[in-house]
Amino acid sequence: MEADKKNKAVRVRRALLSVSDKTGIVEFAKKLCEMDIEIISTGGTKRVLKEAGVQVLPVSSFTGAPEILDGRVKTLHPAVHGGILYKRDNTDHVKQMREHDMRAIDMVVVNLYPFEETVERPDATDDEIIENIDIGGPSMVRSAAKNHNDVVVVTEPAQYGPIVEEMAAADGSISYETRFNCAKRAFKLTARYDSMIAAYFGREDAGKSDEFPDTLKPEYSRMTSLRYGENPHQKAAIYSLVGHSGPSLVDAQILAGKELSYNNYNDLEAVLGMLLDFEDPFACVVKHTNPCGAAVAETSTEAYKLAYESDPMSAFGSIIGINRFVDMEIAMLLHETPFVECIIAPGYSDEAVEMMRKKKARRLLALPSIAPGKHGKVRQTFLQGGLLAQTVDNYRVTREDLKVVSKVQPNEGQIESMLFGFQIVKHIKSNAIVLVQGKQTVGVGCGQTSRVDASLMAAYKAGDRSNGAVLASDAFFPMRDGIDKAAEAGVVAIIQPGGSKRDDEAIEAADEHKMAMVLTGIRHFKH
Repeated sequence: MEADKKNKAVRVRRALLSVSDKTGIVEFAKKLCEMDIEIISTGGTKRVLKEAGVQVLPVSSFTGAPEILDGRVKTLHPAVHGGILYKRDNTDHVKQMREHDMRAIDMVVVNLYPFEETVERPDATDDEIIENIDIGGPSMVRSAAKNHNDVVVVTEPAQYGPIVEEMAAADGSISYETRFNCAKRAFKLTARYDSMIAAYFGREDAGKSDEFPDTLKPEYSRMTSLRYGENPHQKAAIYSLVGHSGPSLVDAQILAGKELSYNNYNDLEAVLGMLLDFEDPFACVVKHTNPCGAAVAETSTEAYKLAYESDPMSAFGSIIGINRFVDMEIAMLLHETPFVECIIAPGYSDEAVEMMRKKKARRLLALPSIAPGKHGKVRQTFLQGGLLAQTVDNYRVTREDLKVVSKVQPNEGQIESMLFGFQIVKHIKSNAIVLVQGKQTVGVGCGQTSRVDASLMAAYKAGDRSNGAVLASDAFFPMRDGIDKAAEAGVVAIIQPGGSKRDDEAIEAADEHKMAMVLTGIRHFKH
């Protein structure tokens, strides 16, 4: 029985056309007419087809009921849904159709009101958005998709060409495989459409209460499979979030180099987060999602020099981020850097791309939407069987947030370094310590299970450059040992959130070592 069903072609004799996007609909309808297929249509679609000389039966004539309520009700009628849903091989269904004088609809051609486009328009009113919630369209699409054994549903203009080609070659018939694939496409469309509507109402709720709706139904569209995951024995793919409007790596243009790997995307996401955080010329060098060097300077060329010099050894096989257009001056430096996996920037000069693409394995990515402050509002992390959601950590500590708790007062230069260091440390996996000279990182201690270990690592990376450095910590010091180690390395000032039961001991340690210490009251954990 299943085999018979899958071998069955359906001859289309009557089609219902009701589309919001009129692209290609006239040409498609004319091809159907050439195959002696009766066309039923509604509202604006009917008008467009009639004006083009296509013979159309109004849906009101087909149903015997007028279109009412400004078009809100026109296809929500038993004659329409009976014609779509009845099983052609079910004798009871056939009998009921005859008793009620209902006729078969073999093809449904529908695309939906532009709800998504309307929501995204800044000038759209609530009333306009609500009116663009399609009711009859999704109902017909779902009916036709459910009964794909007997009906073909067409939901996109891109399908018109292949559909008429198949019908022309098969005396107006459509194969089961095509009907099934069209139904699968249709259910994806209605699922996405309902998700967008739910997200809109969730957004309304969030504005009245908090950032998070009761239900969350994001839709992700697969862009491509990747060569492998974090390791060669793992499979991987990349998806784009439907409806996302902010900067995203999925929108980046690859100007040169081989395809991106799973690990490349992970590292690039860490780079992008940093690039969106700085207004001044900024550069960062990232390895395994942690910055091994970062700097702000008068020019992006100088910023990159300083960022790379922070830790040249760790920079081997790194991802580089620049928040300015790449000209030939900085391109020369980037090109000479040994073994770089990827470089991402808002854009590049033609000359820069021509030169840098000579290194075939190095990927160059352009993402023009990189701009300070363009973080999304909520960040999501997947769990097995669940999802964590939180607002993005875009808090910017300013001078007004700083509370000096030490006897030694920080000088102007140290305050500038503190603010820079604290802006960097939030991008480093906790426990995190960063040592800064000016607006350049000189030592990074990342991802440690104790804060004293993070201090030791940062000092080790900095070497002699720790002498006179400013230390930034992503969270409070639970004990004074991390501060003692920093003092041994030559650190002269510390910025940290505070909030420990032993803050007094930390402050006492700073005073003993004649170090300046400020508290921010803001923690920057990154797990």
